[in-house]
Amino acid sequence: MAGPWWRQCPRLTTGCTATNILENLWHLKGRPVSSSASASLLSRASCISRPETRFQHKYLHIFLSRHQSRLLLPTLQSCCCRATHSDTKPKDPFTLAQKDLTSLYDDIKKELFVSKVELKSLCEYYFDGKGKAIRPMIVVLMARALNIHSNRAGDLLPGQRAIAMISEMIHTASLVHDDVIDGSDKRRGKRTINEVWGEKKAILAGDFILSAASMALARIGNITVVKVLSQVIEDLVRGEFMQLGSKENENERFKHYLEKTFKKTASLIANSCKAVSILVNSDPEVHEIAYQYGKNVGIAFQLVDDVLDFTSGASQLGKPAAADLKLGLATGPVLFACQQFPELHAMIMRRFASKGDVDRAWQYVLQSNGVQQTNYLAQHYCKEAIRQISRLRPSPERDALIRLTEMVLTRDK
Repeated sequence: MAGPWWRQCPRLTTGCTATNILENLWHLKGRPVSSSASASLLSRASCISRPETRFQHKYLHIFLSRHQSRLLLPTLQSCCCRATHSDTKPKDPFTLAQKDLTSLYDDIKKELFVSKVELKSLCEYYFDGKGKAIRPMIVVLMARALNIHSNRAGDLLPGQRAIAMISEMIHTASLVHDDVIDGSDKRRGKRTINEVWGEKKAILAGDFILSAASMALARIGNITVVKVLSQVIEDLVRGEFMQLGSKENENERFKHYLEKTFKKTASLIANSCKAVSILVNSDPEVHEIAYQYGKNVGIAFQLVDDVLDFTSGASQLGKPAAADLKLGLATGPVLFACQQFPELHAMIMRRFASKGDVDRAWQYVLQSNGVQQTNYLAQHYCKEAIRQISRLRPSPERDALIRLTEMVLTRDK
């Protein structure tokens, strides 16, 4: 019997033509595949006679025939420009966005201005300039790329700059709340807010940061942008609830994991990118390009983060290694490892609560190809992000966003 889609996909990668067909189908939004289109794809897969890829194409037939009604093809319209890269070497994303990020944390501190000294210290604790600032950097580069695509100067609009700031505020507030829920005592190489000031004050600090972000959002004065970024906060809450539960069925469990990953991590990036596009371009298809880039980069970023929990030391991560297992969470490497070590299923269902579960699960993951499979999945999402952003007009910022996907895959912290 054929396995679930996420098991089958790695088997297809060695056949070049099969891979191309699959990449045109996987996780893309658009119209359902027609019977004739599906037959055409099957015909293309059938005509490949290379012996080393016949096994993989067998699974492509299974995948296409079983999921025909749910497959989606991309809607590439002519208005979305060239997909060629600039000839010049892409600039470093951090360098290109540096000018706009220099005053980011100072601006955030102005938004968080309060007279009470302790609350001020609580709220500013993580806005010390030592974070990666990945989210506002992506938003800044996306805004500039979209401005150029829309025949404007590359400089940020005031509202776009505000969205970059708001994205970092929402993200940081979620970290404060997450640390309370998880009982974490270390974040970014230092003690967490709940460890220093206690859980009650940490919750209030997170709430205050969110309220300040909401005020800044309202001042942008665009109701559509308000709606888009409000969705982020809803997704964060729903994602946290999803993380508190688990699925017994293997297929549902992986779907649950990816959906949770989107809501907790990728939704903020996707909707922030969409928000800056709304301020400069009225074309819904351009909005979708920005959204899809953010979504795919966001999911890839979290998949790599889940891998690093098994491959990097605590000193690199700035937080304890194996943190997810200790919290009872089954991430990508564990779910893939289940294919080779079915013993993990019982551990997942009891959330690694029995004595020795964390150590055994750790060993099973390292002995399996779970890390490699998760890395492969992250590569797939990055490829889709590149495909989306390449539809914009060439610019240094667009190419920096392409380079960023490579940096996401190769980061070690």
